[in-house]
Amino acid sequence: MSRIGQSHIVAIGGGSFRPSKRHGVVEPTALLRYVLDLTGQDRPKLGLVATAVGDDSDWLLKMYTAFGRWDVEVSHLALFPMPNVDDPREWILEQDAIYVCGGSVANLMALWRLHGLDEAFAEAWREGVVLSGQSAGALCWHVGGNTDSFGPTLRVWADGLGLLPYSCGVHYNSEPQRRPLLHASVASGELPGGYAADEGVALHYVGTEFIQAVSVDPNGYAYRIEREGEGVKEFRIEPRLLTSTLEP
Repeated sequence: MSRIGQSHIVAIGGGSFRPSKRHGVVEPTALLRYVLDLTGQDRPKLGLVATAVGDDSDWLLKMYTAFGRWDVEVSHLALFPMPNVDDPREWILEQDAIYVCGGSVANLMALWRLHGLDEAFAEAWREGVVLSGQSAGALCWHVGGNTDSFGPTLRVWADGLGLLPYSCGVHYNSEPQRRPLLHASVASGELPGGYAADEGVALHYVGTEFIQAVSVDPNGYAYRIEREGEGVKEFRIEPRLLTSTLEP
């Protein structure tokens, strides 16, 4: 397999999918086309990981349907009730891109470590597999962020893979608890400074360097949050707007 010799992570604040004209069906937005284009493959292998929702079969069915018209080879990794592939590490390394869904990032990380997937994903990242995901699937690649894994009141969570040495904020303009808690946790030192994304916005890193934000929402932004004294400074980042109308 020929891969571009760089390590990419695309962390999506929200808006990976949108309702389709077909009733009950969703379709990928241009954020997912952006992820797939980074692989450099004409027909990329896309691996879906739904650990954060307990390998929910309805979600997986929606995803297979969503990508049905795209020129992409889709498969998935499940851990319940046992791994659905003989060698999860080998499956991960065979993919061109990985997409991790939202849900419980705390449960996701516990299970990944139990099955050795933390090391497998780190190896895949170094080997050039494009890692991506939304919400929990964005937080997991960072040091941490805030999460509703423990209940509706958000809590600080700092147990991520740490491939990216930053905190991460998701759903930044749609969930009121997100911004103040991220600011407070960076100010207190519970989390390092980092980046956040509104709905419809994704953060693109090459290696550990943030290089740009991309968006399917003309009103969406990304943000840099830095600790300063006993407080924080937040800098708004203008994303590159992707076309919202795209062919598979």
